[in-house]
Amino acid sequence: MTHSATKIWFDGGARPNPGPIEVAAVVRGTTTIIGGLASGSNTQAEWLALLHALEVAAGLGVRDVVLLGDALTVVRQAGGAQKCRGAEAQGFLAQFQVKAAGFDRVRVRHVGRSHNLAGIALERRKSGLDG
Repeated sequence: MTHSATKIWFDGGARPNPGPIEVAAVVRGTTTIIGGLASGSNTQAEWLALLHALEVAAGLGVRDVVLLGDALTVVRQAGGAQKCRGAEAQGFLAQFQVKAAGFDRVRVRHVGRSHNLAGIALERRKSGLDG
């Protein structure tokens, strides 16, 4: 193997749920957080975080990426293991597939909440804002 995949952790949240959405991606020790997105649900936030992670990967010019998130439904739907029910989820999946087509290889994997570096970054930001 001449190269290894770039790992990118992603997470999204809405506070309250539904509420303002924020997303995060962590790659190579760098965290990107975008807040103030549209109001929506936690599921919408997770999809937007996944799309954000692909944008970060594209910006780095990587060709082989592993996207790590703790939202099991979104991970399964993006990976093709679970069918998207409803137009909204299908729309997010279509956006994901278009963006993913620009890479040589994209895998989406589930990680536990305590191992999601992007989720940890969002929690730290929340603690800083709420304290």
